[in-house]
Amino acid sequence: MYIQRKIEQKIREISAVFPVVMVTGARQVGKTTLLKHLAEPERDFVTLDIPENRVLAVEEPVAFLQKHKPPLIIDEFQYAPDLLSYIKAYVDENKVCGSFWLTGSQNFVSMQNVSESLAGRVGIINLFSLSNSEITGTHFDEYSASPDTLLSRQKVSVKMNRQELFSHILKGGMPRLYEKPDIPLHDYFGSYFQTYLSRDIRELAQVADELAFYKFMRVCAGLVASHVDYTNIANKVGISVNKAKEWVSILVSSGIVILISPYFNNALKRVVKTPRLYFADTGLLCYLRGIDDAEVLEKLADSGEFFENYVVSEVYKSFTNTGLRPPLHYYRDTNNRKEIDILIERNGVLYPIEIKKNANPDKKAVKNFSALAPIGDTNIKIGTGTVICTANDLYPLGNDTWAVPHWLI
Repeated sequence: MYIQRKIEQKIREISAVFPVVMVTGARQVGKTTLLKHLAEPERDFVTLDIPENRVLAVEEPVAFLQKHKPPLIIDEFQYAPDLLSYIKAYVDENKVCGSFWLTGSQNFVSMQNVSESLAGRVGIINLFSLSNSEITGTHFDEYSASPDTLLSRQKVSVKMNRQELFSHILKGGMPRLYEKPDIPLHDYFGSYFQTYLSRDIRELAQVADELAFYKFMRVCAGLVASHVDYTNIANKVGISVNKAKEWVSILVSSGIVILISPYFNNALKRVVKTPRLYFADTGLLCYLRGIDDAEVLEKLADSGEFFENYVVSEVYKSFTNTGLRPPLHYYRDTNNRKEIDILIERNGVLYPIEIKKNANPDKKAVKNFSALAPIGDTNIKIGTGTVICTANDLYPLGNDTWAVPHWLI
């Protein structure tokens, strides 16, 4: 069963203007399935996961491109990084848009090679696991605080009660789990994690101690919705601070975690400067936390942090799924300890968002929005504020702020 992806039209648009399209992301988020679904009948497919294909691409790239002619999908292209220079030569000579579609794990090595070899010739798409709007088929555009947009979404949205919400958080958005719903979550994510360790991590970071890296990921899973403290991580895992920084960077570059940077403005004084960490897929987060029951998840003392992670990842994916760079930040004042979970900055307007597991947030939920008042003296405007929560319906909180059910993201 193929689930339609929001990014499909954007890929078609990029393919019409660039000779190379690259779709990157974590393993099993649906990169290959997506491109195969979009491919024309004449487009060939080859995967470098197969050793004989990889050997030919690495050792005889000219012969590889003679055997596999464009239009072509090259799956897991990062296994033959030197092939990119030959692709560059081909597209420079032939100048045909959409000649090559590439998929690969999103890592430093592949991105650096693409940036150096195909600058100006490649359109890049970052793919994550399924968003809720993809699963329900509503396919919303990027998150908007506009009341008119939210009201129109409410007419077509699929409502989700708390039990359904936490079941969804537990399951996450990996396409395979929706194609084969009978797969036990623990078995799936156990296999997924082992594949991630044995293939991507060994090759990317040359991690010798898999047990230490597993412990590291579990520590990171316990730090969601909090600031990244590399010294704390290093002490808990028993590694150096530099190694902790390197490993966090690997999780980010391979599409496993998302870092949300703090918002800076000269009008705001003494703000926290470290990013916050979230997992891109809540199913993997729950697996690493050892949770396999939705009812238990909902009753946890820190279930609000799981909900916050879910909302941040959904808002983040709502932008990447439309081909946009997510303009997400957060705010925290080191003096007054005022926090705002998400700030979306678009076209000179800053939209504050609070995330509350509460089903009936009131005006107190937006009290920290006042911390942004000094920005009013700059050229940045403060837009409509929202509280994303577990409410049954959209409703106003007053002062240009709204309570927004999570299923309207």
